[in-house]
Parts: sequence; C-alpha cells; structure tokens
Amino acid sequence: MSAQAKHISGHTHLISLLGTPIRHSASPVTHSVSFELTGIDAVYLAFEATPDDLPDILSAMRRMGGWDGSNVTMPNKQAVIPHLDGLSDAAALIGAVNVIEKTEEGKLIGHNTDGAGFMKNIAKYGVVPEESTFTLIGPGGAGSAIMVQAALDGVKTVHIFARENGPSYKHAQTLIEPVKEQTGCDFILHPYEDKEAMKAAIEESNVLVNATPVGMGEGSTESAVPAELIKPGMVVADAVYFPLHTQLLQDAEAKGCTVVTGIGMMNEQAAIGEEIWYGIDMPLDKVSKELGSVSYTHLTLPTTPY
Repeated sequence: MSAQAKHISGHTHLISLLGTPIRHSASPVTHSVSFELTGIDAVYLAFEATPDDLPDILSAMRRMGGWDGSNVTMPNKQAVIPHLDGLSDAAALIGAVNVIEKTEEGKLIGHNTDGAGFMKNIAKYGVVPEESTFTLIGPGGAGSAIMVQAALDGVKTVHIFARENGPSYKHAQTLIEPVKEQTGCDFILHPYEDKEAMKAAIEESNVLVNATPVGMGEGSTESAVPAELIKPGMVVADAVYFPLHTQLLQDAEAKGCTVVTGIGMMNEQAAIGEEIWYGIDMPLDKVSKELGSVSYTHLTLPTTPY
C-alpha cells in the first residue's frame, strides 16, 4: 500500500473492534488506510472480547478520553445492548449493534450499519428499493439487518429463508411484525428446506441475497442456493467477501446476472461508521485502490461482514 505508515503520538485516538474470533477481520486495514488518507489521527485495533468482558470494557471506554468508539461483531452484537445508553432506530428494530458511538458527554449509543451499507452498495447496481422484491437467504446477524433496512428503504416484499425452527428462523419471526407495522413491508418467511418455495420466490424477485456464511473460505464450492434456481438477469448479492467471487456469484454470472460481492457492503458500512465517529466521508474509491494490493486469503470464517 502506498499510504504512509501511521506515526503514533500522545494525540492519537482509538477506534476498536470487539468480538471473537476477530483475527480474520478486514476492518483494521480498511479503517487504517482511510484514516491515513483523511488525516484522522487515530488507530483501529481489534480486541478479542466475549460478552462477559463487555461491562468492564464499556466502562473503560466511557472513562478514557481518546477512545472514540468501536465496532462490535459476534458474539457481542446482541449482548452489548444492555450496556449501552441508547440505540438508533435501526439498531432498536434489528436488535443488534455493530457500531458504538461515544458522544461528547461520554454516552455510548449503539448503531447498526450492516443493512444501510448493503443497501447503499446495491443501489450502485441499479436496484431501486421501491420497485424491488427481495429473496433473502439467512436472516441472522447481517441478514436481519439487511431485511430491516430493505423495509425501511421502501422494499415492498421480502421472501426470507431460514432453517425451519432454527435460531435465525425464530429471530425472523420476532422481527417481522414490528418491522411490518413500522414500514408496511410484506415479509414472507419460508423454511430453507422448501426448495419449491425458494424457486417460486426467486421467480418473483429481482434481487437475491445470500446473508449466510455458506460459500466462505478459499476454494469453497458450496452455495446456499442451487444454481438451477437462479433467475437469469436478476441481481445476486453475497454478504461473503472471501472469496470475492463465491460459488453463488459464479453460478449467477453464468446466467447473465448482475453480481454484487460482499466487499462493497463491508466498505459501505465502514464508511457509515466513520461518519458516525468523526463526521467524515470515507474516500471509498481511494481506499479501494489502496486495498487492491491487500491479500484477503488470510481472512477465514467470519460470520458477519467484519
């Protein structure tokens, strides 16, 4: 990378990532490059942290000047909520937090930028929410954020697939009514095992989203959606970013679909985080250019875009 190395001083501030495991994360390099390009005197560090660690960590964050906020990833996205001072509307609806804002008064406010990052990225590929029907595979951490933000942005119908009576299925059941009441979006929850229902839902949709970790890892040939069910010409997006071109996206490309890799969602939600922490616009084009020389082959088995 051509960005100059960070010179740390007594004035350097901190943004953290709290989760476990976190050694796979691309966030430290992404934000470090952005801070260099924008002149923000801050470092971004990843810390192994479990839910049991959160009370002490957040107490320290409140007290320590210069610790300006944090990202939160699994298994802490839900566990962090009781320890915060407030939530954004999206985070409250989703029931999960991935960004902590520290206010000037030292209050800690939870946000969820996963869904907003996904929707901002997919708009670059011509998707108009008000004119769209989504099929979403996997309403877990990232998937529930996408489902809620899609509704908030005006998508009228979302078909949701999860393993029947599994944790994600039950989580989706709790989300559907409050989000539908607020947005008017029509959510239809299906068992993932029902491939006939999946085929019919995809036929009705113009956007197909994989928000499961299926397909992740170097050389993986797995896909959450059988290739024969993909509708030619639709938009197909994957939240997985390693490999960039998952088996799902390869199958979709072979059918003439517009494919959307997971790295765009990750970068967009990172940009929203920097706007929350420092009020800056991340120079995404320049950051992407800098990151072009970074190998992602060491990034293994993340369960969210972090």
